[in-house]
Amino acid sequence: MNANDKKVVLGISLGDINGIGPEVVIKTMLEPDIMDICTPVIFSSQKTMAYYRNVVGEQEFNFQAIRDFNQIQFKKPNVYVCYEEEVQIEMGKSTVTGGKYALKSLEVATQALLDKKIDALVTAPINKNNIQSENFSFPGHTEYLESKVQGGKSLMLLCSEQLRVALVSGHVPVSHIAAKITKEKIAEKLRILNHSLKQDFGINKPKIAVLGLNPHAGDNGTLGREELDVIIPAMKSVENEIFMMGPYAADGFFAAGTYKKFDAVLAMYHDQGLIPFKTIAFEDGVNFTAGLPFVRTSPDHGTAYDIAGKGKADPASFKQAIYAAIDIYKRRKSYLELTANPLKVTDKKTER
Repeated sequence: MNANDKKVVLGISLGDINGIGPEVVIKTMLEPDIMDICTPVIFSSQKTMAYYRNVVGEQEFNFQAIRDFNQIQFKKPNVYVCYEEEVQIEMGKSTVTGGKYALKSLEVATQALLDKKIDALVTAPINKNNIQSENFSFPGHTEYLESKVQGGKSLMLLCSEQLRVALVSGHVPVSHIAAKITKEKIAEKLRILNHSLKQDFGINKPKIAVLGLNPHAGDNGTLGREELDVIIPAMKSVENEIFMMGPYAADGFFAAGTYKKFDAVLAMYHDQGLIPFKTIAFEDGVNFTAGLPFVRTSPDHGTAYDIAGKGKADPASFKQAIYAAIDIYKRRKSYLELTANPLKVTDKKTER
């Protein structure tokens, strides 16, 4: 499909149609450099996109409606028609309809990704509650996409120019966190993170910081034994493969700016990693699903129902998600090409 154009064919799932997803997608498509660096394919319907074009007041947003990937236009945004029916849009509200059509968009976009009809995927925000159904019983995009890869092991990795934060446990209730922190899981996430830093970010010798679970990293067992019994043994199990330090007390680690000395940070749970990340890098933060055989990114904000349809949504994070997807796709492609046929090591004695 890229025979006539070397630009990345970038899929975009629209997310919740009642949130800010459609608005930030349209605003991003109007950025002057977007069409120079990729060919966007938005998974929605021409009716939904035309409706939002009027709501946002961006009449310059023109697109090509397609029903087959052979119809892709490389000089304008494409809207792959996932549904033909009229949809009731209630901006700013969480509705069953909003979840239904977010899932339609995501399902078709994911299949296109698996079928290699698109090169990478950027997902607009979903509502994790209203999207739940027989076909979607996951805490979020990351777990859904992992389920599409046999034996797939994913890693939620938040990225910006200043900071990269990965999570051992993602969308789980706080009461379940300690049970999710196991030696095997930490070792698995460290391996995925280390490989992703090499493959997706071009870092030859990654330096990773590991955070503790308890306040003050357990204070040598005084405030909890997870560091002594779980985290440190997990780190030791992979110390011959990965350069890492820790476990660090999370509060002092970020407050002192120690994160600047590392290529990435492995946090034990969602808020431990995401609160400092969004404080430091909210404007340009991107969520990347590492560890899977395809590239998926998303902005680091949610549906933002409170400003939906008011023209106030800032597309900056969504635009960064597009940039990140393209950069990661290209780096990974180069890495895979370079490592596909490594030079054979010749026995010097035999050579003589």
